[in-house]
Amino acid sequence: MAARKTDREIPKVTLNRENLKKSVRLFRYMSKPNRGLFALGTLFLAISAGASILFPKLLGNMMDGVFVYKDGGVTTAPSTERIQEIAGYFVILFAVQAVFSFLRISLYVRVTEDMTKGLRTDLFESVVSQNMHFFGENRTGEILSRFSADIAQIQDTFTTNLAFFLRQILVMIAGIILIFTTSSELALYMLASIPVVVVVALFFGKFIRKISKEVQDITAQNNVIVEETSSGIINVKAFSNETFETSRYTENADFLKRESLKRGYWRGAFSSFIIICLFGAIVWLIYLGLGMVQAGRMPIGELFNFMLLTAFVGASMGGMAEQFVQIQKTLGAIERVIDIIDSPRETNHSQETQEISQTITFQNIQFAYPSRPESLVLKNINMELITGKTTALVGASGSGKSTLTALLYQFYQPQEGQITLGNTPISSLNLHHYRSQMALVPQEVSLFGGSIYENIRYGKPDASDHAIREAAKDAFALEFIEEFPEGFNTLVGDRGMKLSGGQKQRIAIARAILRDPKLLILDEATSALDSESEHYVQQALQKLMHNRTSLVIAHRLSTIKNADQIWVMQRGQIAEHGTHHELVANPNSLYKQMVDRQMDPNDFFAS
Repeated sequence: MAARKTDREIPKVTLNRENLKKSVRLFRYMSKPNRGLFALGTLFLAISAGASILFPKLLGNMMDGVFVYKDGGVTTAPSTERIQEIAGYFVILFAVQAVFSFLRISLYVRVTEDMTKGLRTDLFESVVSQNMHFFGENRTGEILSRFSADIAQIQDTFTTNLAFFLRQILVMIAGIILIFTTSSELALYMLASIPVVVVVALFFGKFIRKISKEVQDITAQNNVIVEETSSGIINVKAFSNETFETSRYTENADFLKRESLKRGYWRGAFSSFIIICLFGAIVWLIYLGLGMVQAGRMPIGELFNFMLLTAFVGASMGGMAEQFVQIQKTLGAIERVIDIIDSPRETNHSQETQEISQTITFQNIQFAYPSRPESLVLKNINMELITGKTTALVGASGSGKSTLTALLYQFYQPQEGQITLGNTPISSLNLHHYRSQMALVPQEVSLFGGSIYENIRYGKPDASDHAIREAAKDAFALEFIEEFPEGFNTLVGDRGMKLSGGQKQRIAIARAILRDPKLLILDEATSALDSESEHYVQQALQKLMHNRTSLVIAHRLSTIKNADQIWVMQRGQIAEHGTHHELVANPNSLYKQMVDRQMDPNDFFAS
């Protein structure tokens, strides 16, 4: 079983012209003032980096104030004034570093937050403007990862990683220059030893990270077993598989133990390598430097300065590798975010608007979902939704009823044929205006996580409190709403999980009533209601559908027998149509056989 990746596991990408070009686009999200602030922050970064590199120099000077050289010999007579003077320089140095570091961080954070706000907004606007095919191809978790992991990675890089990377470069360059200025002889020895050790350490570290990643994957597999067992505990106990699950977990835990020990041994070897090689090289340089001090060729303070600068340069070289990895990950995050922002959107910018006050006609519709282009869902569909009348669709699950609704909403476009409003193809109309005249009550109602009031108001955001209350009353939802201690302010929970199926459906109906649409679509709108609730809601729906163009998809005969016309679907085609009485009067009618058998059409049409 494959391990599940967390949102923070962002893959690295190789540097190329394409992803660098996309990364540069981020600066479009910086206003001109913010670009100036970013440049100023970078200047402050350079100042603080320069101040930090002076730290070893001042320490060396302080030591030279203790060991005073005369005639090549060393005396122990300290120069108190010199030490006090350097101590004052330290105070200034620390103040400069503190002030400019604070200013740099403040400016970078401000610029980054402004930039990522614009990036988030464009990303969200692009996501909600995508067609339904996009959501079929991209899992919800992957989309959320763009907002969480990828944006967070970009934030971290612009506020921290990029600054550290630039700082390491500046410190390394300045440090190498000062090292050669201090002692070119020792500098040559350093260049012959330290880089080799650092490079070997980097490769060793990369190997250790690879092993650590494998251990993380095994740990994730362990967690998957726990998650699956916990969520499916009813099945585990029903099949008496506690021993089996324990054995499965124990086997994976043993594997995790072996790999963790392996990682521990290699980490120990890596630590030994650092101690022997890196510190050995430093001790060797100190040995050579002390020889130069004894020979009178170098003051002790300069040796101390040299060794600290060497440590600074080595730390910078090692730190650059990790920051470069983070920058590579950021390039991948930017690429994924920009790709979504650049994705073609479904928004129809046509200015042509038309009221839904004419007959809607399906003409020779052929349709297959983009993910399954070889499998036709709808075949040569010809039907009409008559203005001000109720049209019913009946058929087995999978016969294409809900797909017709998706085409009506223009979630997808048919491969052949067209849908017209009067004589105008709906694809040529302004999409926002067209959909604003419609309301849908789906079979599986998914409410937002806010209050009941907010969920009803979603049908018409500018509705008054009185209108919302009346809509709830007409949907026979007011009674159970007022039974809650918080009434309309009751939180429904994630996807409405705190409400029953019938309660959620009545909230959805209230939302549709509040919208007062010109085209009402009911997709099994009463399927989750008990008989008594259905009776009252049917009365509300009949009132709502009166003189309104309505499309009703239902299995229960009681919800469709009063429809002005009924279309019977079978395997993606229109099998027959007519009124309830016309279809029942035909002894060979599929609808008549369903009525006679008084059975669920799922059972009948599937046969």
